[in-house]
Amino acid sequence: MEYDRIADLSLSIDDVSTARLERETTSDFTRVTTVISLSGPTPDGDGTVTGRGEDVTYETADHDRLAETGLPDLTGEYTFDSFADRLADLDLFPGGAPDREVFRNYRRWGVESAALDLALRQAETDLGSVLDRSLDPVRFVASTRLGDPPTADRLAGLRDRIPDLEFKLDPTPEWDAGLVDAIDETVGTDAVRILDLKGHYEGTDVDVPADPELYERVLESFPEAVIEDPDLTDETRPLFDDPEVRARVSWDAPIHGVADVEALPWEPDWLNIKPSRFGSLESLCETLRYCDDRDIRCYGGGQFELGVGRAQLQTLAAVGYPDGPNDIAPRAYNDPGVADGLPASPLEPATDAVGFGSAFDG
Repeated sequence: MEYDRIADLSLSIDDVSTARLERETTSDFTRVTTVISLSGPTPDGDGTVTGRGEDVTYETADHDRLAETGLPDLTGEYTFDSFADRLADLDLFPGGAPDREVFRNYRRWGVESAALDLALRQAETDLGSVLDRSLDPVRFVASTRLGDPPTADRLAGLRDRIPDLEFKLDPTPEWDAGLVDAIDETVGTDAVRILDLKGHYEGTDVDVPADPELYERVLESFPEAVIEDPDLTDETRPLFDDPEVRARVSWDAPIHGVADVEALPWEPDWLNIKPSRFGSLESLCETLRYCDDRDIRCYGGGQFELGVGRAQLQTLAAVGYPDGPNDIAPRAYNDPGVADGLPASPLEPATDAVGFGSAFDG
């Protein structure tokens, strides 16, 4: 992921529009996102082509205000890099400050990813070609909640459709020995690739307090799983003193750029890459290069994208970390019901796509 290969792409924008999307999810909340569309002339000047990105801000009110106000004027002639510089000086929340400051990064990524899609389409090329990298088949895991009270029923339903499906799960204090046994009997503990402890969320519906008994249970019961975002308190820190345990730890919520990686309590072996957290493509590329130089393994993370954003995450994984336990399963896996015809891992990219994300269905 070399930003310099992308920075000089030409970008011509004549029109900006947004579209609000809404859908129920497996986590018992209504997800709202906004698709951002940037349109400009085709390479021959005889038509119009559109690039799209997705703002994955979590607060519905922020999307409602965007639908009312629209975005600032973004029309003009740019390079991709000069467009990114302009975004850095704009307030992309003209209807009022977002609920959380990190949402400014989320919206900026939505706009920058639309600009990247448009720039690639106007150049009649795709991300892999610009980076001189292949788009490889993308391995993915299915992220799912287990209900309240938690059971292994949804895992069984998904495995009935996709017999070798692997999972990312979110342990909670309700996970007792009986549930762990049920998971083992249903799919086997080795099928659980990631356990997200969600120890770095504050003031959200998914906060999970640090629980040394829960941490010890999942560390021992799922010895092959990557452990994401533990909260290192006086009670839980001793569980991570062993270098072999530390080598299983991944970080997600705290990571917005290289400085955050350098501030971690130890150099990580794993990182969950969510582009919206970085805001800019330049920061994302810088962080991926940092990881590559230090052999830090990466995998993609999703945020219940409803539109083109999910396919763009799959594209980034295809060029950067296709074999990781990518938490970017196709959108159908986020539906409350377990549908027939779910795609199996790995996802095969289209070979004739242009733009950013069109090699995958999302």
